[in-house]
Amino acid sequence: MLLAIDIGNTSIAFGVYKNRELSAHFRLGTIKGRGVDEYAVFLTSLLASKGIAFGDIKAVIISSVVPPVLEIIREVCKESLEIDPLVIGENVDSGIQVLYDNPKEVGADRIVNAVAGYDKYHQSLIIIDFGTATTFDCVSQNGEYLGGVISPGIAISAEALFQRTSKLPRVDILKPTTAIGKNTIASMQSGLFFGYVSLVEGMVKRIEMEMQSSPLVIATGGQAELISNGTDVIKHVEPHLTLEGLRLIYERSRKTDS
Repeated sequence: MLLAIDIGNTSIAFGVYKNRELSAHFRLGTIKGRGVDEYAVFLTSLLASKGIAFGDIKAVIISSVVPPVLEIIREVCKESLEIDPLVIGENVDSGIQVLYDNPKEVGADRIVNAVAGYDKYHQSLIIIDFGTATTFDCVSQNGEYLGGVISPGIAISAEALFQRTSKLPRVDILKPTTAIGKNTIASMQSGLFFGYVSLVEGMVKRIEMEMQSSPLVIATGGQAELISNGTDVIKHVEPHLTLEGLRLIYERSRKTDS
């Protein structure tokens, strides 16, 4: 079995693949203060809840945008699984041409998403990832990573409203029935939901003009399903896009090594 791990700023996604099938997946909160033993305990219990033992895992591949947590998870793999993991950008090649000014600046998850998206759709793409940040990643018709956009995530924006204003409460991020709110909570929910829908639609329009093509727009991340319900721009939601990309890169690395 292959264990694919995506370490994000808010959460860590784990996916266990048996051959090419995602047989189990789960998430942990990203907490920088946790040590190797704590993460090992959490991972053991989560795998056990899916009927998977440490000994069933034969390989690990990781993408990470949080270097301190990457080192902790790497040690968990070495000590508990007795596996030295493959890490995107370190000891494994993603196999995609990155046309950024400095390719090393691109987050590993964004590259992995591009790999998975192009492998599935084989056309130019705009990939929107609704994570801690909301990112737009552009892939050419030939499968090149062109660059993209980084904006604050919807949860960050909601928390900023609460933290930086005296009278505004924390609110759930929901799709309101109308854009015009009749109370404070409804007004905030409208601003968050429809504001991000408008962000998506506006950015996609600008990106399409610059790409001079008709890219397919797909979405992933925690708020992808919610925001996609408010716009026709997003054509497909891919909840496990990053895990799928990690699996693909692992399989390609094995072919290269053999």
